[in-house]
Amino acid sequence: MANFYKDNDDIQFLFRHTDVAGSASVCEEGFKFASESNYAPADAEEAIQNYDMVLDSLGQLSGDFIAPRAEDVDRQGNILNEDGTVTRAKGIAEAIEKLGQAEVMGFTLPHRFGGLNFPNLVYSMAIEIVSRADAGLMNIFGLQGIAETINAFASEEIKQKYLHDFSTGKVTGAMVLTEPDAGSDLQAIKLRAFQDDDGNWLLHGVKRFITNGCGDVLLVLSRSEPDRSGGLGLSLFVCEPGPTVHIRRLEDKLGIHGSPTCEIFFDNTPCEIIGERQRGLVTYVMSLMNGARIGIAGQSMGIAEAAYRVARDYASTRKQFGVAIEKLPAVRDMMIDMKIAIEAGRALLYETSRVVDMEIGYAKRLETNPPKDKVEAKQLKNESRKYRRYAAMLTPMSKYYCSEMCNSVTYDSMQVLGGSGYMRDYACERYVRDARITTIYEGTSQLQVVAAVRGVASGTAEKFMTELAEQDYDAEVKDLLEKLAEGRQLLKEAVAYVKEHGNEYMDLYGRPVVDIAIDLINGYLFCGQASTKVDMEVAVAQNGSDDDGQIISMKKRKAVLARRYITKNAPKIAALVELVRTGDKSTFTEYEALIGPVQELG
Repeated sequence: MANFYKDNDDIQFLFRHTDVAGSASVCEEGFKFASESNYAPADAEEAIQNYDMVLDSLGQLSGDFIAPRAEDVDRQGNILNEDGTVTRAKGIAEAIEKLGQAEVMGFTLPHRFGGLNFPNLVYSMAIEIVSRADAGLMNIFGLQGIAETINAFASEEIKQKYLHDFSTGKVTGAMVLTEPDAGSDLQAIKLRAFQDDDGNWLLHGVKRFITNGCGDVLLVLSRSEPDRSGGLGLSLFVCEPGPTVHIRRLEDKLGIHGSPTCEIFFDNTPCEIIGERQRGLVTYVMSLMNGARIGIAGQSMGIAEAAYRVARDYASTRKQFGVAIEKLPAVRDMMIDMKIAIEAGRALLYETSRVVDMEIGYAKRLETNPPKDKVEAKQLKNESRKYRRYAAMLTPMSKYYCSEMCNSVTYDSMQVLGGSGYMRDYACERYVRDARITTIYEGTSQLQVVAAVRGVASGTAEKFMTELAEQDYDAEVKDLLEKLAEGRQLLKEAVAYVKEHGNEYMDLYGRPVVDIAIDLINGYLFCGQASTKVDMEVAVAQNGSDDDGQIISMKKRKAVLARRYITKNAPKIAALVELVRTGDKSTFTEYEALIGPVQELG
């Protein structure tokens, strides 16, 4: 029986290595809920046991039930009915029902609403596991941030109305944000929210590219202040499907066919406001989107893992020139790079999720239970600010790196399979199609870079890496730490150069700057994994290779991995710094000459 948690050594290793106990403590607010709920853990050990059991159950559900239906889901897709309702693919509908029965649709909701109250760190693991089984299903399972937003900002009446049903899986939700003329630029939203003579709110207008727009609970970003342009004219509302909510079309997409993407027309739809007027975009949706970006990073991890496994199985069994093709140096090198890239993405994502847990936990304590001692209160505020800055930088980094990595790995997976990978005989081509959207939705890679480079340029990345550098490491990786220190010095020089040349130049060369920072952060994370205090044994060869069945410790394997990753990246970092320091501004000064006139489409 397949289990997508138990068969993944790296997820299990990071579950042990990462500070899950720390995330549990802040999420459970010192485990104070144990006296109020029979389901709340009394301590970190009990919490970790709960997380492990749920991930085990979800892993088995994903492997045994969801994954076998994914191909049929992809071919069947969704159907828009004449009455404007949407019929989901059979496998998706069945999976949603199973996830509800498994009580994992309220993954991060508080105990008082029937939720599991799990940390974001564990949720990212769950999202990856589900996404490996069916990426389209993740777009429904992973939209639990809608419920989190309601919990964080809505009135108690609205919370009671919706959150219990989210936890039991009776309802699914949708983030109803984008419009035909407002994609990445949400400040341009035109959909109107207005009040009738009795003070009731109504919505009127069109939304497009809405993931799961046929869901039961719709969070709608709308212009509530007609005389005010920009983000401060927007508020957030919640409504339900009904006779005034019309699904006008389902998008015909390249991939993630199990996820319905809808165009919606709101015809004076009754709704309720979430929180305060004018804070819809600046506060509420930004919080919602940050969570969604981490979710897409997790989705990217699951797709990449699935694609890698197809390639590894094929490379170890497909023979050409008398040997398995993974014996060929070019293929072997490609497979190694794919595997390391996946583990780098996972390390970055899980660390980001841990930081987000700390950010949320410290902010909540400051709001609900601030220390009476002034010194302690000041220290808590400083920690809260620190984690807020780290999360603001690491979140776009994770979304950018994991989604780009996912596209690269699925592309290389198809290359390993050759002509067979291009055919629908293998799942490889589906993974390539599913992967493509990850660099686009919830903010393109270009927008993630713009957000992340600000954190690098402000010194946040250097502070974060300083903390990483001060941790305890084994002697085996000390020389690697020296290489990372050299890379940090080069990064400082690159940052100083782009800052001298202004924000426009920073945005132009933001990608190499962010790439350098990510490579260095991942280098430290790998060194930390190679110095772990918690180890496990893993098989390092399988499927007919010469050393089949060899067992080593994960710690030793991570040391080998860290050495290859850091050593190979060192010259790349130096080259990227040289690129940044060329001072080439031809993108601005010679655009017309370089690109030529707009040409007619043939």
